[in-house]
Amino acid sequence: IVLVDDHAVLRAGLKALLESEDDFAVVGEASTGEEGVEKAKDLKPNLVVMDLSMPGMGGMEAMRQIVELGLGIKVLVLTMHTEEEYLLAVLQAGGSGYVRKTGADHDLTHAIRTVARDEVFLYPSAAKLLLQGSKTKADARGTDPLEKLTERERDVLQQTVHGFSSS
Repeated sequence: IVLVDDHAVLRAGLKALLESEDDFAVVGEASTGEEGVEKAKDLKPNLVVMDLSMPGMGGMEAMRQIVELGLGIKVLVLTMHTEEEYLLAVLQAGGSGYVRKTGADHDLTHAIRTVARDEVFLYPSAAKLLLQGSKTKADARGTDPLEKLTERERDVLQQTVHGFSSS
């Protein structure tokens, strides 16, 4: 595991937590997105635990670059941001999971094991958010916008299409 976060104290705590687990090994640390990409290239870890908010290259761009390396490195986001703000963007960028820094330590270790099995880790609230978003999009696709027009609005629209002015 490579840890990428701009807060040294947080990285030290994460390292201590993860190294207390028999099946985890922290092989590198980085304090910026740029360093994280370089560590991923050099160390080729199985997994990167990435913060999103860092000076310079943020975690989202660093994650994209790590995924684009094509080395099969999984990226688990560990962030203070709520799912509503970034969840879909993280998944679209190739992230394998999303854990809030306010979560419990066992949430993080469970997420790492889940991602290591080549699965995606989402909190139940995050999964619910994704389902709500996809339902909203499906509902929007299934609705004909012309159905919402009154008969008079449809008539005006047809007349406009035939070249008549609004007056």
